[in-house]
Amino acid sequence: MTSSLLRRKPLRREPDGERRLARTLSWPHLVALGVGAIVGTGILTLIGVGAAKAGPAVILSFAIAGAICACAALAYAEMATMIPVSGSAYTYSYVVLGELLAWIIGWSLILEYSLVVSAVAVGWSGYAAPLLESLFGFPKALMQGPEAGGVVNLPAVGIIVLVAVLLLRGTRESATLNAALVLVKIAALVVFVAFALPAFEATHLEPFNPFGFSKSVQADGVERGVMAAAAIIFFAFYGFDAIATAAEETRNPGRDLMIGIVGSMAACVVIYVAVAVAAVGAVSYTRFADSPEPLALILRELGQPLVAQYLAASAVIALPTVILAFFYGQSRIFFTMARDGMLPQGLAKVSANGTPVRITLFTAAIVTVLAGLVPLGELAALANAGTLAAFIAVAACMLVMRVRAPEASRTFRAPMPWLIGSITILGCGYLFFSLPATTQLWFAVWNVFGLVFYALYGRRHAVAAAG
Repeated sequence: MTSSLLRRKPLRREPDGERRLARTLSWPHLVALGVGAIVGTGILTLIGVGAAKAGPAVILSFAIAGAICACAALAYAEMATMIPVSGSAYTYSYVVLGELLAWIIGWSLILEYSLVVSAVAVGWSGYAAPLLESLFGFPKALMQGPEAGGVVNLPAVGIIVLVAVLLLRGTRESATLNAALVLVKIAALVVFVAFALPAFEATHLEPFNPFGFSKSVQADGVERGVMAAAAIIFFAFYGFDAIATAAEETRNPGRDLMIGIVGSMAACVVIYVAVAVAAVGAVSYTRFADSPEPLALILRELGQPLVAQYLAASAVIALPTVILAFFYGQSRIFFTMARDGMLPQGLAKVSANGTPVRITLFTAAIVTVLAGLVPLGELAALANAGTLAAFIAVAACMLVMRVRAPEASRTFRAPMPWLIGSITILGCGYLFFSLPATTQLWFAVWNVFGLVFYALYGRRHAVAAAG
């Protein structure tokens, strides 16, 4: 049994015809996919949550979370070009670290992607529900989940179904529409900075760090500090890992994956820090701390209600890009695990146009139930825990392969790999322990459940078990 837990997948194993995805994507599609996943509810809402935890030092929280994610992105770029097949951190772990750790990482990614898709769908519903009620008379009970006193969140269910239909039409078509919508989001953030930055006042940054650097429990019982904010703000940065799941569908993976991963991450770090500086400098952080729409609130405080409405409208139009990117990544993780036998292999078949129809429908069913019926609450923070585990695994894979196979083909080599890998592992570990204790507990419970499933099904049905 011990040997089966440590067995590894061959570094190169081409899938057979009916389980091979079509190569239709180029680097502009990948950059748009990454930016589409990264720029979403995080920057639109979490700057208010972060400001409540760190004060003006939320700028530093953004920089720290961005730096850690940038290091992780470099590790991802090296591993993605070295192992250009679908599956992202799960596949790298299977090739390098062994089956048991690969299962844990794959199971964590399922948690991450499912919760992100569901949470963003519910967040989008919050913007769309008033419009549906005023224009079409939709009853509130059909636009709110049970946690809000309703029956089922139909707008959230509807947007997931629409994204699933789009993905079923083809990966390239989905990526092209995604690229257009990403431009809408970027334009909205540029407009925000253009209106907020001229109102910058240095007095709004005082005191800069009222709650300290490390996570600490304040007198009101709330965990605050620069790192406590960074652990939550981290949600606003990840998403570039969805690009790695597209490796098998990329025309020139050796070049395009590196450009997509590093390019999208670099662009978003610049955008986020600019938005954070403009927001904190424009008005006192106490005015928008914990606001569900901090950027729009800041614009209204500056006497720009029309610009605030434009920002909100842009969110309604463009937030589905986040759903699309993470839905895409989720379906590819499921697909690869099914192809490896960890999940039923019948799910790992593709249609004539090269898209995994069965796994897309399977994914849609899961996230639709979560978005429509399940109260997410603080459990959404579990997405961060799953992502941090995946980032640590990818950095570890990069370092192990630098020792085990130093001469292996790498079309992209991360600079200063031991420094980059160490920052990723230690930084993500520190962020994980900066998460709320309840999040860490639920993450452990999720993985215990996953290990039971692996012991009963995955270990015995894995393709690697057949040699």
